[in-house]
Amino acid sequence: MTAPSTFGLSTEARNLHWLLSNLVEEVPGVHSVTVVSSDGLMLLSSDPGHHTAAEPEVPRSGPRGSSADLATIVSGIGSLTVGAAKLMDGGGVKQTMVAMEEGSVFVMSISDGSLLGVHAAPDCDMGVIAYHMALFVGRAGHVLTPELRSELRKSMESAQ
Repeated sequence: MTAPSTFGLSTEARNLHWLLSNLVEEVPGVHSVTVVSSDGLMLLSSDPGHHTAAEPEVPRSGPRGSSADLATIVSGIGSLTVGAAKLMDGGGVKQTMVAMEEGSVFVMSISDGSLLGVHAAPDCDMGVIAYHMALFVGRAGHVLTPELRSELRKSMESAQ
């Protein structure tokens, strides 16, 4: 996984980067992960289309190979499901899952209105992915302050 450098970031920001990396590397079937703010801006992401010189090039596993594409998809799904829940008086949306022939997309709400999105293989264990997403949300939700979101946005902008 290639992520923005964590050099110079706060301890909280480095911890979130570590949690995201761990989710991608340790959970079978996960291709890519992103965290999107409530206003649709990408705060954290794994970048499945990149590799280092020491790693062999592998086929892209994310949507169009771009973390920005996954962030856009997650933001759109989140917005659509929140609107649907309001129309149906369903309360807050906790998790959304889209199963496709060639993969799955999971979106889970984080306490501050941000969203965690995961793109996974079609044969993934959905329960395992949902469990690890819930762990991430539980660990990340209380630290995503406005200050940390601003820091993460700036780190994403400087990485591009």
